[in-house]
Amino acid sequence: MFIISLTYKTSLENVERYIPEHNLFLQKYYDSGLFITSGRKEPRTGGIIIANTVSKQETQKIVSEDPFHVHQIADYEIIEFIPSKYNENFKFFIKD
Repeated sequence: MFIISLTYKTSLENVERYIPEHNLFLQKYYDSGLFITSGRKEPRTGGIIIANTVSKQETQKIVSEDPFHVHQIADYEIIEFIPSKYNENFKFFIKD
């Protein structure tokens, strides 16, 4: 699993221009089953995506499609983690 942390590097006004495209990107990967959850950071300096991808390379490829990446709206940090304790409702997402 991966945490994708986005940090905006432009004004919120510019971010807002690309939200509809970004949401289409997110939906594509929700539909594929690779994105588990996403949302804004508070304060609004970026966002977080939790992805159930196989490798960092796959995650980087997906991130390269994000309109926020394409239009240089955000920087990305990709953090891999292996869940060891989780709520039973979350078990569906865990790959053994």
